[in-house]
Amino acid sequence: MSFSWYDVLISVYLGFLLDCLVGDPQGFPHPVVIIGKLISLLEKILLHRKNPRIVQRLLGALLVIIVISITGGITFGIVFISYYFEGKYLGTKYISIAIMSVISAYCMAARSLYDAAMAVFRPLVRGKTEEARKAVSMIVGRDTESLDENGIVRAAVETVAENTNDGVIAPVFFLLIGGPVGGMVYKAINTMDSMIGYKNEKYRYFGTAAAVLDDIAGYIPARISALLMVVAALMLRYDSANAWRIFRRDRYKHDSPNSAQCESVCAGALDIRLAGDAYYFGKLKTKEYIGDALREIAPGDIIRACKLMYVTTALFLLVIAALYPMIAVIFHG
Repeated sequence: MSFSWYDVLISVYLGFLLDCLVGDPQGFPHPVVIIGKLISLLEKILLHRKNPRIVQRLLGALLVIIVISITGGITFGIVFISYYFEGKYLGTKYISIAIMSVISAYCMAARSLYDAAMAVFRPLVRGKTEEARKAVSMIVGRDTESLDENGIVRAAVETVAENTNDGVIAPVFFLLIGGPVGGMVYKAINTMDSMIGYKNEKYRYFGTAAAVLDDIAGYIPARISALLMVVAALMLRYDSANAWRIFRRDRYKHDSPNSAQCESVCAGALDIRLAGDAYYFGKLKTKEYIGDALREIAPGDIIRACKLMYVTTALFLLVIAALYPMIAVIFHG
């Protein structure tokens, strides 16, 4: 049975549906967890902070190459075997589409992001600030011990906004142009950045390749996400005019060229102010504010941010359905 890029399109839609309905089932091994263990193992072998800076950068680049090669190779092998055996023995492509759909679902994180946000929201509305603080510490990189209620909400909203691209739109983008291999390779790139892409003393040089590659991979999807989020704000009757204004003004107020793209739209759409100074690993990091505090931030903004995420994703999938015949010709011939 021959490979068809329309199979990829079908698997992406089925994968998104599977992610929305099931998310990441407990007790099943997640590929990202396995990738994370591989990164940790390679870090122990390759990272030696006494090495010169250039050596640390080269070894960090070697880690990136190894992780991408193993992730892409295994994913390709799984898809190839599914097509080979069903074409030779079964005469149907349903099994391969099912396998690609599961891989696509693993690449997406809309449901897990929503569940994590709700784990912060629910205790907040019940007045259980400490429980909410613990929940938000699971999804952000900053120190959370001293966050008040507004700080907890702000951290959760920023995470949902940023990961609308990192956890949903960008994986779908790479699934569509590279199939399951493209989607899983992007997840590997994003996971490496989240683990070793910090500009702190430990990873400043070793994590350079991972951080730069993540910025490159996320560049186009982040801008697609932001523009679609402006439209989503209009559809949800949020402040779309302010979303566009803040996007144009604040979209580069972040160390990463991509992270503030969706954050700026979200801040403008909700008429709130995000970002600002935060503590990381016990050290204060000065950061510019994103958006204007036209009103006080509230727990309900977590729900609003999640709605923006889902509507933005739905818009992207609708646009792709309309444009996919042209995309398939451009990228796949």
